[in-house]
Amino acid sequence: MKFRPCIDLHHGKVKQIVGETLGAGSNQVVENFVSEHSSEHYASMFRRDQLTGGHVIMLGGGNEEAAFAALRAYPGGLQIGGGINAENAANYLEAGATHVIVTSYIFRDGELDMNNLQRIVSEVGKERLVIDLSCKKRDGEWFVVTNQWKTFSDFRVNEAHLSELARYCDEYLVHAVDVEGKRTGILADLAERLAAWVTIPTTYAGGARSLQDLELFRSITGGKLDITIGSALDIFGGSLSYDEVVTYCR
Repeated sequence: MKFRPCIDLHHGKVKQIVGETLGAGSNQVVENFVSEHSSEHYASMFRRDQLTGGHVIMLGGGNEEAAFAALRAYPGGLQIGGGINAENAANYLEAGATHVIVTSYIFRDGELDMNNLQRIVSEVGKERLVIDLSCKKRDGEWFVVTNQWKTFSDFRVNEAHLSELARYCDEYLVHAVDVEGKRTGILADLAERLAAWVTIPTTYAGGARSLQDLELFRSITGGKLDITIGSALDIFGGSLSYDEVVTYCR
């Protein structure tokens, strides 16, 4: 189990946001934390601590300059997502990203768009692609949600679909939408199922708030999944020690 750090960018600043509120209008976005530090500051910290596979996520437009600054500060150490498509993906890889992360580009109108998936695989290669499966539960099953997490797709997150999709990417990033940014604890049932289903490296995101949560996560996943933590960390205004998380996951 690795700790995967994150740098979330909104309007060019490093922030921690309750993701479900992003589509609610600029005055209704719930910001858990707005940093006084630059994206380079955090990228340099993660480089110092030799944390690999972290995520730079651009939440909307106006974040490209800060994203490129982070990649320059830690070339070969970060992945990047948010507005990535077949036309711009190579720019971020050339700037130092190890992988590009896609969601909305390959999920269109509630369906998996195989044409776009194949286009970006042709552009960057399977080995440099991460698919973000942000999901919510409905009628006892997990579904990918799109359109700033407001729209349910018809794509079920299950063993068969994860096995098929793994042919096209190197990793999965799975956001547990219902708890993301809320510091209410991990969704244990989702984490446990993912650990049983996935065949490629997978990072779980959502709700982790304590070392006890990390212990639970490691126990129910057998250490098979990696984890990312945002709002709960003291470097992002929370109470959970970043240094203790780094030490624990090592």
